[in-house]
Amino acid sequence: MNDADRTRFLTPEQQAVVSRPADAMTLVTAGPGTGKTHTLIRRLDTLVSDGLNAGEILVLTFSRAAVRELRRKIVDRDSAIRFIRAHTFDAWALELLTTLDSEGAWVGHSFEERIRKATEMIEEGDADEYCDGIRHVAVDEVQDLVGARRRMVEALLQRFDCGFTVVGDPAQAIYGFQIENPAERATETGRFFLNLTTFFGDKLTKLELTQNFRARRETAEYALPFGPSLRSYTEDADMSLRNITGALHAATNFGPLDDEYARAVLSQPGTTTAILCRTNGQALVVAESLSSAGIAHRLQRSAAERVVPMWIGRLFTVHKENILSLSSFENISASLALPDKADPEMLWRLLLRATGGNTRNRVVRLTDLRRVVGQKKLPDELLDEPDTPLTVSSYHRSKGLEFDRVLVARPAGKQAHDRNDAAEEARMLYVAMTRARDLVMRIDTPDNGAPMKKDHSDGRWLRRRWHTRQCLAFEADGADVARVLPPGTEDFVDDPPSLQEYLADKVHPGDEVVLVRAHDLPLGQRESPPYLVMHADRPVATTSKQFREVMHRNARRRVGEVHSWPKKITGIRVDTIETVAGSEAAGAAAGLGRGGVWLIPRLGGLGNMVHGPGSARGES
Repeated sequence: MNDADRTRFLTPEQQAVVSRPADAMTLVTAGPGTGKTHTLIRRLDTLVSDGLNAGEILVLTFSRAAVRELRRKIVDRDSAIRFIRAHTFDAWALELLTTLDSEGAWVGHSFEERIRKATEMIEEGDADEYCDGIRHVAVDEVQDLVGARRRMVEALLQRFDCGFTVVGDPAQAIYGFQIENPAERATETGRFFLNLTTFFGDKLTKLELTQNFRARRETAEYALPFGPSLRSYTEDADMSLRNITGALHAATNFGPLDDEYARAVLSQPGTTTAILCRTNGQALVVAESLSSAGIAHRLQRSAAERVVPMWIGRLFTVHKENILSLSSFENISASLALPDKADPEMLWRLLLRATGGNTRNRVVRLTDLRRVVGQKKLPDELLDEPDTPLTVSSYHRSKGLEFDRVLVARPAGKQAHDRNDAAEEARMLYVAMTRARDLVMRIDTPDNGAPMKKDHSDGRWLRRRWHTRQCLAFEADGADVARVLPPGTEDFVDDPPSLQEYLADKVHPGDEVVLVRAHDLPLGQRESPPYLVMHADRPVATTSKQFREVMHRNARRRVGEVHSWPKKITGIRVDTIETVAGSEAAGAAAGLGRGGVWLIPRLGGLGNMVHGPGSARGES
């Protein structure tokens, strides 16, 4: 790559970042929409062109969405940059641990445990050989580094003699809530930036990206003027919150979500819209209102959810052999319902990489793919990420995303001001309002008549009648459907191969399902009876043990009273059809082959408990 190619399409600010030497230590403050991903990609291009091997560059970022975006743009390059691997902090820590301690069963440990152990190994020198070849570290979204993740990255940069390019924006630091102790949480905001400056001193070069490329119209720029004050560690938090709240009030009110205007605008093809809410509980209420109005949408999932797409499950059904070559994959790709605009060759190469495929014969073994699916080690680029015109999300889950139009919902005044950290509230609103390319509008959160509260025992949102403690509705979870045995072999009888075809062809994201009580007998001491997942009057799955335990906790009026199992649960939607790995023996016995892989519906939304005559009652 010549110098002219390197500098093309770069602003002077971006070029200053891109052209730094490989051993330079650089901290880049990049506001929303300033092209930081483009700049980082060009930075990697330059590093490789200037002599670094792809294996000498480590790229880390906060979320899998950011990893997918980076890898997608990396793969599109013609240079050796294509071989650079990008990781989330958690994925890299797991890779380090499994490489250095293969007997540790690290997949079964929590994220925090893995991060802490990886940090310990770095600090004590146990990872020196593993990291010896790293000559440059690129880290994205560093404002979200708090607690254990911050300490791991600091240990990595301080321990090894290598250059680095770290990019972030203190104005978008919204993950302080991960620190439970309020006093400790307050000290974490901006701490990585301060520690980096303190440790490296004059060796550290600080650069900025300030030119916004995302906002194409003034109606998307309401929040941008407040970025500089939010990046200041001495800002008046209450004033910042009042200012940015006032900016939101200056935006046009979209109006009700359930009238003809909303239906026409939000269903408009060719335009992406997001409705962003302060909490996931608010997002569930908005989604419920949209469903009642017949407006198609999807709920943004948590970044922690790893959903294997339907086409991988179809692969086990369509391809009868264990060995999968590129040519055979291309031949069957039309029957796999691949994502729109998917490149079969690229998908196959990702499968090859994921399974450690034979690089000499260039084949993927489905037995290895089954193992990867079961261990939840599928590469981020292969995970299911639906692309829909209308997305409903919390502020947090919208981080790193952008849309043509953004409708921002604010909680009622009391809810908004009960939190101690007004500065973080202002930053969250700033993140939400800077997701838009063309238009920011505000909406009032629909009033559902009963408050939403989070159950801290499992993180689900509930709607309760608080004077009786009766649960009226609860959030459906991705793990609520049984997956150990194939659908049609547990709690109801169907032909499993036929049911798999039905799931693939007839059940679609956004379809409503009803959970119907299969019988009155609880399956365990602290479980409810099973519920069947009904789609158009056909059972397509049964609920999991986790679901039955949640139902046991919630299907009572007061603690200690007898349970009243609802007859059915309505309002739940199909998030997607996902691939799962279960019992190989059960799969073979059900006529699904020996892979132990099949399809199930993944559920989402707010499920409303419906009681009726004859509702079963059981002792607590």
